[in-house]
Amino acid sequence: MNELKRFLAALQYFTRLPVPRWVGHSQALLDDSVRYFPAVGVVVGAIGAVVLLGAATRWPAAVAVLISMIATLVATGAFHEDGLADAVDGLGGGLDRHRALEIMKDSRIGAFGAIALGMALLLKFVTLSSVPSLQAALLLLAGHAVSRLGAVFIMTKMPYARETDDSRSKPLVQHVSGVSVVIATLTGIAALLPLRWAGVPGFLAVGLVSLAWGLYLRRRLGGYTGDCLGAAQQLGECAFYLACTAAH
Repeated sequence: MNELKRFLAALQYFTRLPVPRWVGHSQALLDDSVRYFPAVGVVVGAIGAVVLLGAATRWPAAVAVLISMIATLVATGAFHEDGLADAVDGLGGGLDRHRALEIMKDSRIGAFGAIALGMALLLKFVTLSSVPSLQAALLLLAGHAVSRLGAVFIMTKMPYARETDDSRSKPLVQHVSGVSVVIATLTGIAALLPLRWAGVPGFLAVGLVSLAWGLYLRRRLGGYTGDCLGAAQQLGECAFYLACTAAH
C-alpha cells in the first residue's frame, strides 16, 4: 500500500491524471516518490503510444504522431515543457547566477524559451514521424521513462540551487535514497526491453546529455531548480529519439 501511495504521489505531481484524495501531500512522500518518476513516464508514454496506434488506423503517420504528442501534453499539463522554456529563458538571458534564477521565476515566456520549446517539439515530431507507427509507439513508451531517469540522477548528484528564502517553495525533493535510485533505474531499463538492442543508443544518449546538462548547471547555477529538471527530461527525451532513429 505504501508503494502504491508513493507511485500515486508521483503521478499526482507530474501529471493532470486524477488520483484518490487519500494520497495526500507530505515532504516524506515526495522524497520517496522519486523512485517512481520513470514509472510516471511509462504511464505518459503509454498514453501517447495508444493514441498514436489508434490514430494511425485513420490518419497518416505524421498526423498520428502529432495527435499522440498532444495527448501527452494534455496528460502532463506541459509540465516539463514549461520547465524547459523557463530554464532556457533564465540561462540564456541571465548573465549571472542571481539574474538567471530570477528570470526562471517569471512565468512569462521569452524569446529563448519560445525557440527552445518550439525546436524541442519539432524535433520530437520529425524523429517519431520518420519511423513506422509501432516503432514510434515503443519509442514514446521508452523515451518518456528513460528521460525522467536522467532527471533523477541529477537530483542525486547536485544540490538545489535556490536558497529557501529565495524561493516561494522548497525543493521538490530533499533526499533521494539508494533504494529509490535502484527502483527508478530498473524501471527505466524495463521500459527499454520492448525495443531490445535498438534502445541502447537512446539510453546512452540520455546518459550523456544528462551528464552534460548537470555539469553545465553546476557551473552556471551551482545546482538545479525544478525548471532545470523539466529541461533535463525534455533534453533527454529529444536525445533518446535522435539516437534511436539514427540507429534505426
